[in-house]
Amino acid sequence: MTGQELQNLLNQKWGYSYDVQLRRTPRKVFFQVMWRYLEQASFPMTEAEYWEHLDQVLLYLDAWGCTQQICQFIERTAERPRLGRAVSVPIDLGDRASEWLLSDR
Repeated sequence: MTGQELQNLLNQKWGYSYDVQLRRTPRKVFFQVMWRYLEQASFPMTEAEYWEHLDQVLLYLDAWGCTQQICQFIERTAERPRLGRAVSVPIDLGDRASEWLLSDR
């Protein structure tokens, strides 16, 4: 999957090119669809920066083997991003979870 394909998926689902983030907690990693979107005048990234950001997030998703899991969640969810509330998708890292969830001590 490419950044443009992810943007198309987000746009088809919700009508906007939403920002996405990866968030790590001590026990889980989440893919989050944020409430900010590229078409907003106040969006903090240029279009080129947005595409680069999506490509970077996808590098992680591809490395974890969970791109399809994320796409299926987006297609099926009834949730939608709204101000102050992201759509959070828990990522199942399977046997590789310990590689990514080491504690910061």
